[in-house]
Amino acid sequence: MEELEKKLNYTFRDRALLSEALSHSSYANEHRSAHLRSNERLEFLGDSVLGFVTAEFLFAQHPDLPEGDLTRIRAALVCEQSLYEVARKLDLGRYLKLGRGEESGGGRQRTSILADATEAVFAAVYLDGGIGAASDLIHRCLLDAEKEEAVEERRRDYKTALQELVQRTPGVSITYELVQESGPDHCRVFEMEVAVGGKVAGRGQGHSKKEAEQAAARAALESMSETENS
Repeated sequence: MEELEKKLNYTFRDRALLSEALSHSSYANEHRSAHLRSNERLEFLGDSVLGFVTAEFLFAQHPDLPEGDLTRIRAALVCEQSLYEVARKLDLGRYLKLGRGEESGGGRQRTSILADATEAVFAAVYLDGGIGAASDLIHRCLLDAEKEEAVEERRRDYKTALQELVQRTPGVSITYELVQESGPDHCRVFEMEVAVGGKVAGRGQGHSKKEAEQAAARAALESMSETENS
């Protein structure tokens, strides 16, 4: 607990809250006689705390953006992948309490479990120290300038940009093909290849086929840009 508190830069008055935030439902179900709670209720609360803090930040940070743009940025900031990245940075999987089935199935690296635990930890800090403490933690983990730039990068649709570029030349088609799939079931890595006019233009990897297609499209755009500038 002390080790994780140092990573969070927060010391709990009631460590039972942190313990609950780290308890997956599989663990609670295996220890019903001990009347343990899973982190699902905290996850529910943490989702709202995170949404409020993020909305308040974006409202102040971007005074000229309309509601639609603010909503899209918030969605990208608080998405499962962003929360998973926070959990990885904190090495949160190391501290989770999992049932035997989840443990053997790679639960400590599962994206959804880690993202949910991150929200539960935010809620635990909120209940223990108030909205100020929770806001400080969320700002450190998610809302710095570098993180927002990364989110803006993630929001860009490279497939659409590539399609618009290629449409300038009539009759040229774009095709995507899965060339490789690797990794365990809970953390698959897909590699996609994009061909423009029948010629391979880029490759990219991702934890979903859509993510890999976006990466491949981005690689193609960069390659085509370099060709034009050379």
